[in-house]
Amino acid sequence: MRRPSTHLAATLGLTVAILWVALSASAQSLGKVPHIGYLWLGPEGSDRATMKPGFQQGLRELGYQEGRDIIIEYRYADGSGEKLRQLVADTVASKVDIILAAGVIVATTVKEATTNIPVVAVAGDPIASGLVDSLAHPGGNITGLSAMVPEFGGKFTQLLHEIVPDAVRIGVLWNPLNGASQTLVREIRDATAHFGLNLKLYEVRQPGDFQAVFDAIAEQSPDALMVDTDVLLISQRKGIADFAAAHRLSAVYGLREFAEAGGLISYGPSTFDLWRRAARYVDKILKGLKPADLPVEQPTKFELVINLKTANALGLTIPPLVLARADEVIE
Repeated sequence: MRRPSTHLAATLGLTVAILWVALSASAQSLGKVPHIGYLWLGPEGSDRATMKPGFQQGLRELGYQEGRDIIIEYRYADGSGEKLRQLVADTVASKVDIILAAGVIVATTVKEATTNIPVVAVAGDPIASGLVDSLAHPGGNITGLSAMVPEFGGKFTQLLHEIVPDAVRIGVLWNPLNGASQTLVREIRDATAHFGLNLKLYEVRQPGDFQAVFDAIAEQSPDALMVDTDVLLISQRKGIADFAAAHRLSAVYGLREFAEAGGLISYGPSTFDLWRRAARYVDKILKGLKPADLPVEQPTKFELVINLKTANALGLTIPPLVLARADEVIE
């Protein structure tokens, strides 16, 4: 049998070497595609209005194509604390590169599960909730964006007083497990005292609490309602807005998602903008920066959204000065 020539053998050897290098590089490239664990307390789909699309747009602006340059593992807890803990454990065990935590409750649960995986949180008050040491120097494995600004509760109360000036007995629907909600309620207490209003707090800590709370509000019939921005409440926004409409309650909400779900009026930070900016944190961490060295940013964009259809159904006239300030009017 004839042996291959020295030249042919060398050529074959070179070809095999080139193929091996190419396949190895390809495998390494595939292995380096970063995986992000996205965790949300609510059910799948309840984040589709602003959170998820905001983050995805932020990634596109930075040149990432989902599925090619970055893999996002979306996980939803359906409002269950037990399911959230299991999802967090699964996410940590899967050794994702970064965890994206939606809200204080999710971020707190993640913090209890890992001190090693970088976490980008979009949460109400990360200091009051114990997530970071300070906004300027987070100090651990968590950074991100705060949805709170000083004296927001006062502005919230002022808006309610403007649209329902005769309301005296004010109900507040909130989650006391949320540090940001505790801050908001303290500010609302101070503001309602200034206006001489009577405040009644209605607590929800889990999805099973809503029916009993709705029954209590219906029985006590406050003049108006304020709803805070906790993620549990956001995930149940349609049911809350429907309840307020059925009982002809004028209600002010902290995020535009509520107004879009049929709520009367909302004022608060732009969720879409916060999540779009969260993509920048992911990008910086993937490029080697540590969460401890990335200052937590506060909201820069706020939105006043008025649902005129709901106002008309309530027989309520929105003051012209409030309408003039609106960023969006839903008719």
